[in-house]
Amino acid sequence: MTEWSIAEAARVLLAAGDAGVARGPITAEWPGLDARTAYAVQDEVLRLRLARGEKLIGLKLGLTSRAQQERMGVDRPVLAWLTDAMVLPAADPLPPLIHPRAEPEIVFVLGERLAGPGVTAAVAMGAVDRVHGGIEVIDSRYQDFRFAAPDTIADNASSGVFRVGPVGVAPSGLDLSLQACLLEVDGAIVDSATGAAVLGHPGEALALAANTLAERGLALEAGWIVLTGGLTDAVPVEAGSRVAAHFTGLGSVTVSG
Repeated sequence: MTEWSIAEAARVLLAAGDAGVARGPITAEWPGLDARTAYAVQDEVLRLRLARGEKLIGLKLGLTSRAQQERMGVDRPVLAWLTDAMVLPAADPLPPLIHPRAEPEIVFVLGERLAGPGVTAAVAMGAVDRVHGGIEVIDSRYQDFRFAAPDTIADNASSGVFRVGPVGVAPSGLDLSLQACLLEVDGAIVDSATGAAVLGHPGEALALAANTLAERGLALEAGWIVLTGGLTDAVPVEAGSRVAAHFTGLGSVTVSG
């Protein structure tokens, strides 16, 4: 029997990702794992990543849709860290992942530090330097993507890799709630959405991130990348397949399996 602790859970999850081998959910063996402890596990995984040379570059949000939250039994989105090792360089194929799934995202690059509490969407958007389209390829260290909410928090919200599109636009003049996206898999359009799919407006997601981090004495830093959450459901990325996200005013982004 594993003697579970924050340090042991972090070690197990990082090792599973490095080996590319999925496991059962930790909550099945550690029923006392709650959201607060799971965030401590997530932070310990980040500490281990930084200790081996990775650099913290931003934040991502997960479970931004009400349907996802209801399925997972949570009442607000979850946060997770981004490091430079998660960046998928332009034109590179996906690295080995356990079961990659792609979702289109509206991505912010911050020009100013953003600290809660009390941040509104309007204040949050004032801290944004550029807006990009992007694709996050989520992964999970759990078999068949089956887990409870604390499991996915501990697992850094199913982080994998992400690619930010080459088109960066100043936020002024953009109506991100109406920013449309078509999701294409191997030449066929499989889904569509607008920015309103993310809490009504991606700026609301950014404000929520700043206010939630403030509860832990943290803030969003200037220069950080923020992935605001999937606009559509994630689609599997099979070997040899091509997934593209086409945005109204933010260009197109493609990843290949």
